[in-house]
Amino acid sequence: MSGDFKVSLYELSKLNKTKRNVLLRRSENDLEVFLEKVKPIIEDVRIKGDAALVKYAAKFDNAHFESSEVGASKIEFDDAFNKLDSSVIESLEYAADNIRRYHEEQIPGEMWMKEIRPGILAGERYTPVDSAAIYSPRGKGSFPSVTLMGAIPAVVAGVPDPIILTPAGPDGKIDPATLVAARLSGVEQVYKAGGAVAVASAAFGTESIPKCLKIEGPGSPWLAAAKQLLSNQISSRVPAGPSDSIVFADSTVDPRLAAMDLLIESEHGTDSSVFLVTTSRDIVDGVIKELPGYWAKMSEPWATYSSTVLSGTNGGIILTDNLQQAYDFINDYAPEHCQVLSSEPSKHLNHIRNASEILLGNWTAGTLANYLLGPNCILPTNAQAKVHSPLGVLDFMKSATIAQVSRGGFMEAAPLAHQFAKYEGFDGHANAVSDLRSQILDPHKRNEG
Repeated sequence: MSGDFKVSLYELSKLNKTKRNVLLRRSENDLEVFLEKVKPIIEDVRIKGDAALVKYAAKFDNAHFESSEVGASKIEFDDAFNKLDSSVIESLEYAADNIRRYHEEQIPGEMWMKEIRPGILAGERYTPVDSAAIYSPRGKGSFPSVTLMGAIPAVVAGVPDPIILTPAGPDGKIDPATLVAARLSGVEQVYKAGGAVAVASAAFGTESIPKCLKIEGPGSPWLAAAKQLLSNQISSRVPAGPSDSIVFADSTVDPRLAAMDLLIESEHGTDSSVFLVTTSRDIVDGVIKELPGYWAKMSEPWATYSSTVLSGTNGGIILTDNLQQAYDFINDYAPEHCQVLSSEPSKHLNHIRNASEILLGNWTAGTLANYLLGPNCILPTNAQAKVHSPLGVLDFMKSATIAQVSRGGFMEAAPLAHQFAKYEGFDGHANAVSDLRSQILDPHKRNEG
């Protein structure tokens, strides 16, 4: 790797509003070009089904297989366990157990009811969605961690027979670790489909892949574009974009630690956005000094990805005058990942409102959270942490309101509802809460009439 990279440094108090806002921008993918490209793919999958999957796997992934091989067989699952090193399986098992334990705590009560007023009961009931697909990407590598993070919440939520979609490799097969992760998650249906093809397959169904109501999981702009075009056919959360992160370090932190943790998200790709935020000039100087040594310990292309990000306009170091200025920037930025390095991290926690993930303390490396701590690593990006949450059990459930009214409750509430209906001009509404109802349901009233 070239040593010509100079870490970007910004003194926040010296920036005007325009320049400060530039720091808040992410390296976003423009979907317009992809929207046009995926339209014929979607239509092809809708009409030709499995044959289209086979064609596009060969075209985009250089993966060759037959229509009869779209789905992973039991033998392939069993072989995957034999192919993987036992230490990898152990790591996947450990992660799966933690992720399951965490997400089980998210399960809402099946139903609750409250007496709002005498004779008026209202509540809510949660049930799983009827079907869901989990997308596990395979671009720069394979990501069994994403398989676990996507599939386990769906299984815990109670989705009947969730499926996993993932691109095949050059050998025409599914990554073994992805198959192991699927089985550890409780999913036995895994199919070869990538990007826009995967979304269309789940939206319409094919000969092999069942039609689904939802698809969740991160992926390429092709995937995001297909989700957008098919939003009337299949539901999905806000799409995840390139990774973004803030490492916050107060004056108690060793610069070597801050420099090391900057590498975690910055090595994802040159489209990542990663900043160190600190009030300490000593930490700034120390991090700048340490980074080249860490880059030298990394292989290509990861070192170049990281150094490019941290020396560009979407990454680097932000020096603030005080802690409040640092907190304000973090909340405006609303990072996907926020790592709080400090000997007393909890004193900073209540000041950080907008972050998809907050990791407290010097031992809580972002790597741990990405793989196996338990909380979900499929997170809102591009400042969506201001309004959206990490993927979880509730993304695979929906609620229905429940209400029941007694005769006494009706007698109290009906005249007031009648006033609403008459004011808004709905005669049918008004009749349903008039004496006409009482005459039907109350024999005594009916006889009097």
